[in-house]
Amino acid sequence: EVMRFLDGGPQPRAEIEERALPELIADQNENGLGRWAAETVDGTFVGWFSTHARTPDDGPMEFWASSDDPTVVSIGYRLSRAAWGKGYATEGAKALLRWAFLTLGATEVVASTMAVNKGSRNVMEKIGLRHDRTIHLDWPDPLPGTEHGEVEYRLHRDEWITLRPARPDEAGELT
Repeated sequence: EVMRFLDGGPQPRAEIEERALPELIADQNENGLGRWAAETVDGTFVGWFSTHARTPDDGPMEFWASSDDPTVVSIGYRLSRAAWGKGYATEGAKALLRWAFLTLGATEVVASTMAVNKGSRNVMEKIGLRHDRTIHLDWPDPLPGTEHGEVEYRLHRDEWITLRPARPDEAGELT
C-alpha cells in the first residue's frame, strides 16, 4: 500500500538489498541534503524523510536536475503503513521545511505526488505548501490513477515566515 503511488507495489527483497538500500545510503550529502530515518520514540524504524536541491525548468518536477545549490529544495517522505494517521508525516515534513529554509537557506520548497494520493496531499497542505499545478505525464507502464495526473506543491520562504509563529530560538535566523 505504501508503494502503490510510487511504483505500483512491493519490490523483491533482493532488489531492495542490491539496489534500493545502497542508493538510499549513498544519498546523504555533506551540505545537509539527503535522507533521514524516521523512528518512533522507542526506536522502531517507520520510514524516511528527504531533502534534495533541484534546478527547476518548465518540465515536471520529477525531471528537474539535481543540484548542489539548495536554492530550491524538494522534500519527500515515505512511511510504513503502520505509521499512517499518527502525525509522523506532518511532523517530519514541518521539520524538513524548517531545515530547508533555516539551515539550507532555501528560497523555495517543492513537493510532488500523484493527484490521487490524498494522504500525501493532505500533509503538503497541512504544512503550508500550496498546489501549483497538475501535470499529465506519459508513463510507459502507468499506475492506476495516473490518468488524474501528478500534482506539484510549493512554498516560498517569505510565505513560510509569515505563516508560522516566531520561535525565540530562531531570533536572527529569519532574515
